[in-house]
Parts: sequence; C-alpha cells; structure tokens
Amino acid sequence: MSMLNFFKGFAVTFGKLNHATKSGKVVTTSYPKEKRDKPLRLHGRHVLNRYDDGMEKCIGCELCASVCPANCIYVRGADNDLDQPTSPGERFGFIYEINYLRCIHCDLCVEACPTQAITETKLFEFSFTDRQQAIYTKEELVVDDTGKPKHLPWEDWRPGEDEFTSAWMRATSPSGAASYAGKVQWTPELGYGTRQPEKGQSEQILETEGDQ
Repeated sequence: MSMLNFFKGFAVTFGKLNHATKSGKVVTTSYPKEKRDKPLRLHGRHVLNRYDDGMEKCIGCELCASVCPANCIYVRGADNDLDQPTSPGERFGFIYEINYLRCIHCDLCVEACPTQAITETKLFEFSFTDRQQAIYTKEELVVDDTGKPKHLPWEDWRPGEDEFTSAWMRATSPSGAASYAGKVQWTPELGYGTRQPEKGQSEQILETEGDQ
C-alpha cells in the first residue's frame, strides 16, 4: 500500500470527526453510556407474564414450542394444585426453557400463545460467559411479584425496555389482521394493568414524518 493511500484513509477518518446529520446533530453516541432509542417493534428477551392478580398466564400447552422455527423452546405442563393453583387453567407451565443461542426473535411464540403469557421486551444485549447462562429457565423468565422482568447479572437493562413488549404483534396476533390495530386485545398484566393498544403502522409512519 502506497503512502498516498495511507494518508487518504486517515483523511476519511478525520473528516468524519465533525460529521453531522441534516439536523446538525452528530449521529455517534457514547455507547454504552448512551443508547439510541429502540424501535417500537424490536423483539428482544422474552418474559412470561402474570395476570393482575398474580397468577401465571402460562398454561403449559406447548404451542409456543411447537411453532418455534429454531426449536429453542422447551415446555412441559403439569396439573394445577386444586387448593393452590399456579394458573387459572387446569394446567400450568411446570418447565419452561428458552435457548438464546438458537432464538431468532421471530415472535411466532407470541402469536401462538392462547393466553398471552409470553411476550418479548426490548432488551437484546446479553453478555453470556457460558452456555448455561444462555438457556433461560422458567425462574428467570417469569416476571417478579411486581410484574417486572427479572434483571440478571449479564443483562444490560435500560429504562423503558420492559414497556410495549412485542409491540406490533400485540395488535395483530389474534388473526394477523391490521384491522385489530388500535383495539385492546390483551388481558391486564401484573404491574402494567391494561396496556394501551398499538397504533396502525401507517399511522405511526405519518406521526414520525410529522415530527421531522
């Protein structure tokens, strides 16, 4: 490589130091101290939700495992204790595991779930140090007694990443039809109550363009 090409390369580097967008703001952020806002429809780490009375929504039907194209979900159901049931149904998810070395975050599990037990948060940054940490168990996936996702040592949670879980999938999951946008389709959740329905995709685009 000639010295001329060497200096040309540095010219590009130094030229980007003061590079700004049309709005005059520098695009670069000081990651990981600062993070850009995540898209509303971003799919991240799953959570298993509870009803607002604290009971688990999962009934151990295994539909999520059946539709998973990556074969990353393992579920086994068990009969509820009649005196102290875990879920409102006859059965509950006794074993629930997700292997994040396989998961592609397609959200098909969210669509398939008949009780809206599983959703995806906006957290997608994991720092696994071994294979066992990448295989999440039910104890790690079920929300805590306040309805919030459990924060594990190798996860980098930021404010708001537990809100609007699964986003657009919430509006369309009953039948895949966009006509469900803007309508409440999900039962109340512990810690969040009745979440606001998502708006139609075209309406979101118009609002985004209007803010520019």
